[in-house]
Amino acid sequence: MTRSLSAAISGIDASQAMLDNIGNNIANVNTTGYQDTTVQFSDLLYQQVSSAGAPQTGSTGGVNPIFVGTGVRVSGSAVSFTQGTNVQTGSPTDVAIQGNGFLIANQNGQTYYTRAGNLKLDGNGQLVTQTGALVQGWSPNGSGVITTTGPTGPLSIPQGQAANPQATANITMGGNLPVWNGVGTPPSLTATTTAYDALGNQIPITITYTGTASTANSWDVAVTTKNPTSGGTESLGTGTITFNATSGQMNSTTPLPLTGFTGYNLASGYTMNLDYPAAGTPAAVTQFSGSSTVAVSSQDGYSSGSLQNFTIGSDGTISGTYSNGRTQSLGQVALAIFSNPQGLTKVGNLDYQTTLNSGTPQIGTAGTGGRGQLLGGSLESSNVDLGTELTNLIVAQNAYQADTKVVSTSSTVLQALVQMA
Repeated sequence: MTRSLSAAISGIDASQAMLDNIGNNIANVNTTGYQDTTVQFSDLLYQQVSSAGAPQTGSTGGVNPIFVGTGVRVSGSAVSFTQGTNVQTGSPTDVAIQGNGFLIANQNGQTYYTRAGNLKLDGNGQLVTQTGALVQGWSPNGSGVITTTGPTGPLSIPQGQAANPQATANITMGGNLPVWNGVGTPPSLTATTTAYDALGNQIPITITYTGTASTANSWDVAVTTKNPTSGGTESLGTGTITFNATSGQMNSTTPLPLTGFTGYNLASGYTMNLDYPAAGTPAAVTQFSGSSTVAVSSQDGYSSGSLQNFTIGSDGTISGTYSNGRTQSLGQVALAIFSNPQGLTKVGNLDYQTTLNSGTPQIGTAGTGGRGQLLGGSLESSNVDLGTELTNLIVAQNAYQADTKVVSTSSTVLQALVQMA
């Protein structure tokens, strides 16, 4: 009789654990990055009443063993790592993981792993979780290069960070010059652009194309700038370009070197190039009939700028946008995967830690090694299915009530035995 009581009590305990788990799942149905958990049960030891008997040929048949169970226990818990719904937030610090990876965070010397990408910046511009744990990744070196094969460390995105200026090295032309047949007054056309010196100061550039007198399909090129000290015009270089009379393409696209730049912060003898794209390419300078469209298509210098915004790319690269229009890599978020993610232990705050059975973290970049990709400006919602949890709630309730009935019935029978004494 006591066997039925102990079995029923173990069932009550197991049902209570199931109810506790369901309650926790339902409570976290709106928690960002929460993974649904389930409890798993197994039966307890059995008491064998009689053993099995072998069949005896021609005399008697075999008999099966008789045993009575002693109840149930919670044998484990399982976490569902199925993908939750991704919700766009537009916040640059939010990131959703599309795949099996975990963000890595460090706090007070402890390493944690999480799927919750609702990150933020602290007062020092460090990328942190909601509890202040430092998100780990790789930062660029002094040359701006990110090496992802080395150890990870905290990521910083200091607001207002300045980007160094870069002196212009190449000015590239494009467009069309009208056909010059060498007869009459030579046409003269200009194109302008702004280059930059080593400190980011603007250098006004004027490029003048004048038809070579009495020479068809030939143009003289003169490049000038304004001397910032005297205010006068300074020549930077001259040259001549010619075109094929049949195809309208340049015969030679050798760059024209530009030197001088008196009064600007450039090294002595500094040379810029006036570049012409390869003949026959869509960007090439041509000589076709019609109006002139010749213009500077690009120049590679820029002034200094301050950080205005940033985004996190699919590979975890944090790209900063500066006020000078430039984009620069500020770091790269690292992801970890495990051979047995079910072996991780939940420690609260949506964090996991490794155990002896989780395997060591395999750290790398998003989009490699099965780690999944990152979706910036989005968050992964809880993967709890509320309908499933409510159904499980009914199952757990019925099991609990049934076990209490066993206890009540066993108690009644015991009382009957006592009254017989």
